[in-house]
Amino acid sequence: MFHPWGGRLPGVEVHAVCYPGRAHRIAEPPPADLRRLAAQITDALMPLADRPLILFGHSMGAAVALETAVALQERGVEPLHLFASGSRDAPYPEPEELSDPDELNDAAVVERLLTLGGTDPELAADPEFQELVLPYVRADGRMFHAYTPGPAPMLRCPVTTIVGDVDDDADRRPWSTLTSGPVREHGVRGDHFYLVDEPPLALLGGCLPVPARSGP
Repeated sequence: MFHPWGGRLPGVEVHAVCYPGRAHRIAEPPPADLRRLAAQITDALMPLADRPLILFGHSMGAAVALETAVALQERGVEPLHLFASGSRDAPYPEPEELSDPDELNDAAVVERLLTLGGTDPELAADPEFQELVLPYVRADGRMFHAYTPGPAPMLRCPVTTIVGDVDDDADRRPWSTLTSGPVREHGVRGDHFYLVDEPPLALLGGCLPVPARSGP
């Protein structure tokens, strides 16, 4: 989904993250610790640290982007901007409010996917699809269920949140508690997966540094 964005953002390299346990990494065990996953992403980003870095995380990926930004800061790299998509406010999972994914049967997990949108109901009912997808969906839920952000503020960079106007899954706690930088909320038309049809490319491009001009 993210790879094509690069061709529509001139002068920008898009490096999409594929988590272990899915797509071409299906043979690898899914990640169990969100901070460890962020550390691995940070390792991969360090060769790019000599250029402006913008992090974009969608849904649970907003928390992964947050921890990646923190890890980059700890290594002396300041992200230019963090975009938290499908996560209006800070990713504070509250165990008393979240269902333990290990306690949900397959039907409940599928229903959760359908509620979020972005999954065809006929495809979701297919046993082969469930066998392939549900293990890493459960692993994602387990990882996020166990995650708690560190002491605030964690970041220094600006944060922009992007939320669909009919997305009922976005959080409700302020990102301003997690960064000392400015926080801006941007609303778009659509549900939790608004970005499939309408990627927020103009918004991303608007925070890029303006190249220096030579001559008059």
